[in-house]
Amino acid sequence: MRNVILYIATSLDGYIARANGQVDWLDAIPNPNQLDYGYQAFLNTIDTTLMGNNTYQTILGFGGPFPYPDTTNYVFSRSEQPAAPYIEYVTQDPVAFVRSVKQANGKAIWLIGGGQLNTVLINAGLIDELIISIAPVVLGSGIPLFGSGVRGTALTLVKSESFETGFAQLTYVPAVNQ
Repeated sequence: MRNVILYIATSLDGYIARANGQVDWLDAIPNPNQLDYGYQAFLNTIDTTLMGNNTYQTILGFGGPFPYPDTTNYVFSRSEQPAAPYIEYVTQDPVAFVRSVKQANGKAIWLIGGGQLNTVLINAGLIDELIISIAPVVLGSGIPLFGSGVRGTALTLVKSESFETGFAQLTYVPAVNQ
């Protein structure tokens, strides 16, 4: 069975984006040595992405080409959307859909976000690993890592790493997966 990995950055106070969806605060953190925080190595382990429609729209707002043309990309939406290159819209129940994707052959599955999809999947026990990069910034408000209705979930820290930029990267697995 394939693993679903939530690989995401948050502010120190737990927000993945500003209230308007912007993640400009990530680029504002100085990174003089152009560290990638393990991003490229992580990309080599996945062949599928999962994201909510708001997250997809944010990615499109970065400009430039779609960043994941060589992966299978599923975008979850509550309503039908027009076809778009490189992605397949999913309007069915995310839990049932992700369970079926996990059963298919392939590499790991990257849960890009956002907070609502993160909540649905962690509540269903479908996230196998969480790699959370904590940025050295407090936003005060925004879109939380998990939305309202998230259930308490015990996690086990399996790795921690700090970077010269002030980022800390924490890797967790659900405590029941040990």
